[in-house]
Amino acid sequence: MTNIQRLLRSLLRPHLQGMTPYMSARRSMSGGSIWLNANESPYTSDYAICTDNLNRYPNFQSSSVNNAYANYAGVNSNQVMSHRGSDEGIDLLIRAFCEPGNDSVLICPPTYGMYTISAQLNNTATLAVPLVQQSNGWQLDLDSIRTALAGENSVKVIFLCNPSNPLGNLLSPDDIDAVLELAEGKAIVVVDEAYIEYAEVNKASNTAVTSVSKINTYPHLVVLRTLSKAFGLAGIRVGFTLANEHIIQALVPVLAPYPLPDISIQISEQALGLMGLTNMRQNVIEAVAEREQLSSTLAQFSWVQQVYPSTTNFILLQVENANAVMSYCQQAGILLRQLDQVNLEQCIRISIGSPAENQQLIDMLRNFTL
Repeated sequence: MTNIQRLLRSLLRPHLQGMTPYMSARRSMSGGSIWLNANESPYTSDYAICTDNLNRYPNFQSSSVNNAYANYAGVNSNQVMSHRGSDEGIDLLIRAFCEPGNDSVLICPPTYGMYTISAQLNNTATLAVPLVQQSNGWQLDLDSIRTALAGENSVKVIFLCNPSNPLGNLLSPDDIDAVLELAEGKAIVVVDEAYIEYAEVNKASNTAVTSVSKINTYPHLVVLRTLSKAFGLAGIRVGFTLANEHIIQALVPVLAPYPLPDISIQISEQALGLMGLTNMRQNVIEAVAEREQLSSTLAQFSWVQQVYPSTTNFILLQVENANAVMSYCQQAGILLRQLDQVNLEQCIRISIGSPAENQQLIDMLRNFTL
């Protein structure tokens, strides 16, 4: 061990020593010509950029962006905070409500990995209550959540991913309501709706998929949103926290003074305008149609054991040999995402690409054999 390594070891906070960072799609894989591993939209648009004020810091919160998103989501503008992707919203909530070393967050795996990573960074324990398989897919284990909240775990924040990443299904709205009832007076309940636009296309009834309408009923409810998925704007890193005004104000001291770059603000304003929303909805409809066609085709391959039903812009597959599939695709220049979570052995997640990309994937996989 060198002197600088010894120094860092003595100075670095103990809970960060040896910590494994979140393995994002870009960090875990490189190269390739077709990227179907990060749940990105294959669609993009042209935006007009003004460079007149790039020498100035932007406002702490852009009223134009927040007002536009409030109108889009159906909330009041004082119930919106904008920041760098929904990942920052996760981090803000944990840092604001969890005392390091004492409190914990509750997650329901299989789920999004950043909940645990953000908790680790804050020296906050993670309590896992796995989803249980029911007739309507993987759903919340309400009895175990009730037990966890009644115990000595000091759960301050509950993360519910709806639609689910990586499963792709929707949680029961009644179960979400039940968790909100169980957590009242005890914890913040966060519903992560990164993929909500795709799920709204799928709904077969007039029942709302989103939990946004419940914000005024449940003061401890927080909904996370993003422009990274359906809007096709992962590159500008813009997300939103939607909650009652008191929670938004509680997060203000925790948020960085200039969270969004001026260029991100400009593009967000245009994306949330009439033309931007129209383009987004058209792209979502096409992505959903492509997803259904791709799911049907993949299910015909003998080495595919299960295609999970999806309400998102990705498909989860269980295959006979995930390593072999991943290696074969990567050699062909197509990047997919292999998962390593509870109950997801031999599973691969495939983002929905453009029609041409999806066809290239199918043509390539037709030649794959074990």
